[in-house]
Amino acid sequence: MQGERIAILESRAAQQVAALVARHGGTPVSAPALAEVPDADPEAVRALIEHHAAAPPALAIFQTGVGTRALFETAAALSLERTLEAMLSRTVVAVRGPKPTAVLRSRRIRIDRAAADPFTTHELLAAIADVPIDGGTVLVQRYGESNEGLAKALAARGAAAVEIPTYRWTLPEDTAPLIDLGERLRAGAIDAVVFTSASQVRNLFTVAGALAGDDALRAALLRSRLVSIGPVCSDALRAAGLRVDAEARPPKLGFLVAAIEAALASRSPG
Repeated sequence: MQGERIAILESRAAQQVAALVARHGGTPVSAPALAEVPDADPEAVRALIEHHAAAPPALAIFQTGVGTRALFETAAALSLERTLEAMLSRTVVAVRGPKPTAVLRSRRIRIDRAAADPFTTHELLAAIADVPIDGGTVLVQRYGESNEGLAKALAARGAAAVEIPTYRWTLPEDTAPLIDLGERLRAGAIDAVVFTSASQVRNLFTVAGALAGDDALRAALLRSRLVSIGPVCSDALRAAGLRVDAEARPPKLGFLVAAIEAALASRSPG
């Protein structure tokens, strides 16, 4: 990167991504497009743990580190942490990626199935394909929104999916940076845009698209280079009528720099 202006939509790790971009010669433009709001209902968590302590589910799926940690913290506040651990010891435990894996291992929870890289729903479903769940209950630690593809796949196998909400994604409280980004994009003042979540795509259109129109925002984005963190994010970009100039492989923040540089070196967009 040689001073190119790189828009970053990441929220939680915004400073980390900006530092990576700056370290490699880029000019980071931060426009957080997502906020995480705690969404764990203690009494709902209490009811779920107490019910399944007596009747363990066929499978428990953990999708994110943040959500997994929040579930255990809520259980601890209810003095039900040990009950939750005992319940999980009597069911098949599956993880979608390294972050929930790290949280569970720190608590010495046995992990029976793990999704392979790049840790999408497709790999998760492959990892649990041999688990007998027909007629059983599957607990699903929800991330910022419901995983409809996972729910449909579980239902098709005869399982009843029970979501455990721990946090939800919403628009950031301050949307001014997103509005400013939309203006910069239309002015041709952004060289690349980095998306690290599918929800960021939708939120950018919700905020910036509402002001200038979705078509104008889409055209402005297509004049820039578009970088995705991984397959799920790439699918969201394509669904919005956008192309993906480069995708981080593997889908981790540390590999975004190579993807950004590949996008900047690619053909002129349009």
